[in-house]
Amino acid sequence: MKLAFITGASKGIGRSTAIAFANAGWDLILLSRDLEMMETLRDELSDTQSTINLVKCDLSNAYEIDNSVKESIKIYGCPSVLINNAGCAFNGNLVEMPLKKWQEIIQINLTSVFQVCSSIVPSMRKDGGLIINVSSHASYKAFPQWGAYCISKSALAMFTKCLREEERSNSIRACTITLGSVNTPLWDTETIKSDFDRTSMLSSIKVSNTILYIAEQPESQLIEDLTLMPAGGAF
Repeated sequence: MKLAFITGASKGIGRSTAIAFANAGWDLILLSRDLEMMETLRDELSDTQSTINLVKCDLSNAYEIDNSVKESIKIYGCPSVLINNAGCAFNGNLVEMPLKKWQEIIQINLTSVFQVCSSIVPSMRKDGGLIINVSSHASYKAFPQWGAYCISKSALAMFTKCLREEERSNSIRACTITLGSVNTPLWDTETIKSDFDRTSMLSSIKVSNTILYIAEQPESQLIEDLTLMPAGGAF
């Protein structure tokens, strides 16, 4: 069964990935806190052969995730591919950032991935599957003013490695796609300073095509990490 579960699916990389997978014949479970944007996306994909299922869930709310994800699996089935794409960022000195903002970044970029995996992996063990976690070169390179983001992505990379080793015997593969800067709506949020030229960044379409490439590898092999950077090296 070609069923993909994509978080953060209403815009940016998640939206592009949903489009790429639908055009490639995958059925989808899309998760976002913005139901209206997902409904618009589903309408746009109505001419594909894919079944598009929507799950409204706010990943910043730790108490909302477990029930939402488990209920979606019960209704729509267990995905063969899980793509943990949702993320957020913040510009500012580490020790001066508000505790609430720190907790939000760790929750969305790291803890929610743990929670989504905890809800899906037990069901995935029956037939095996693939987990793709969207990471960043900030996971191994320190950027001033991006401390919380770097830390969350570094922890995500290690979470993925540990999950891969623990679930290998259950035919579950786990990998990261490590990205340089991607031109997405993330740069337009109030907490990010982005008054610079973004034309040399990666496009979300190129990234989503790469995620599809990873997902369609045979079960007998695994790309443990694929790093995709802008040719110009721009952050």
